[in-house]
Amino acid sequence: HHGMPQHEYIEQHRKRHGERLDAPERKRKKEAREVHERATFARKVHGIRAKLHNRKRFKEKATMRKTIALHEEKDARARNDERADDGALPAFLLDREGVSRAKILSNTVKQKRAEKAGKWSVPIPKVRPVADDEMFRVQSTGKRKRKSWKRVVNKVTFVDDNFTRKPPKYERFIRPTGLRMKKAHVTHPDLKATFNLDILSVKKNPSSPTYTALGVVTKGTVLEVNVSDLGLVTTSGRVVWGKYAQVTNNPELDGCINAVLLV
Repeated sequence: HHGMPQHEYIEQHRKRHGERLDAPERKRKKEAREVHERATFARKVHGIRAKLHNRKRFKEKATMRKTIALHEEKDARARNDERADDGALPAFLLDREGVSRAKILSNTVKQKRAEKAGKWSVPIPKVRPVADDEMFRVQSTGKRKRKSWKRVVNKVTFVDDNFTRKPPKYERFIRPTGLRMKKAHVTHPDLKATFNLDILSVKKNPSSPTYTALGVVTKGTVLEVNVSDLGLVTTSGRVVWGKYAQVTNNPELDGCINAVLLV
């Protein structure tokens, strides 16, 4: 017999009845308090629990440090032998090259880091925020049409092929088939050519994480597109097949998705 609940009762309740209006605010406050509560606990705890707690915190801090270190560009040592030839050098200096510290960051490393940090230099940096009431239409359900927890997504969405939907009765967000899109017109900025490519996923919708999860495509959204037929090759010679592109038009107005490849 398990002690844990077997079903997502809380989640289900939230889906059906929504949350308190101050839920996000309370969540934010709780997160802000968390730090202090943790510190208080760390001060009070002793014995074996203190040891365990410290070990856990140590690991967390280590990963945090690594993440931070990744985002700070390292000075790479570039060798240079341009040394002023002022007469002979003593023997103990002969095998040294002068070292100039230069910022060396190859493009791929930069991109990897950008991916990790979630920061991109993108064609459209500022995006008009899309409010919930513009994004969703309330769909009243139930015999007397009194229940209003269903939402119809008013924007263009991308739905993965192997996405399994919930039973229609309990589906909270309805993504109309007419507004679903699978392809995007992607312009390669260097080649100045546009290709009709398959969308693989919605990487980030800047308006909110909810929209990212739902696969909503609005202006400024970053998509992952399938570039295998462009025949792009990495420096190591492997064929690239997923790349990111940012949407440059309003798909719900144009009936198509136009995007620029992020290179």
